[in-house]
Amino acid sequence: MKHFVVSTEEHHFESLHKALDTVAREQKYLALTQAPPWEQSLAFYRSVLAAGFPHFVACDGSGKVAGWCDVSPVFGHSRAHIGVLGIALLPEARGRGLGAQLLQAAIGKSWERGLTRIELSVRADNLNAKALYERFGFEHEGLLRRASLVDGIYHDAHAMALLR
Repeated sequence: MKHFVVSTEEHHFESLHKALDTVAREQKYLALTQAPPWEQSLAFYRSVLAAGFPHFVACDGSGKVAGWCDVSPVFGHSRAHIGVLGIALLPEARGRGLGAQLLQAAIGKSWERGLTRIELSVRADNLNAKALYERFGFEHEGLLRRASLVDGIYHDAHAMALLR
């Protein structure tokens, strides 16, 4: 099925929240192990968009969200030039180049918005995502030991960043 990468709009939020929950429950790719409550997710989506930060979705022809990429602000006046990248795809949408399309859109909008640093952390065992980030020029800045704990098992993560 063909997917289209578009800027996230209010009508995507419900499908986006469902996709978030699906990926979170895999307990491999996100800091969350389930989606936050609807109201909390809605507030996050609206705040990112209102602040002019990048938020893109990959949708099929029916409008169902198969993945997303966002760059959200970080706390602190001295860090206003930085955004934190989040990206994920539903299992059936992986391996089709959608991650690269989403990432490219988010990076472009980040630079347009005036950001000069995009940072992320990626679990050390997520080799596909790590390779994607490297292809786009993200560089390793360190290893975050025991960065996440899922079902009693610690996982390290790579700190990576892209500078403009």
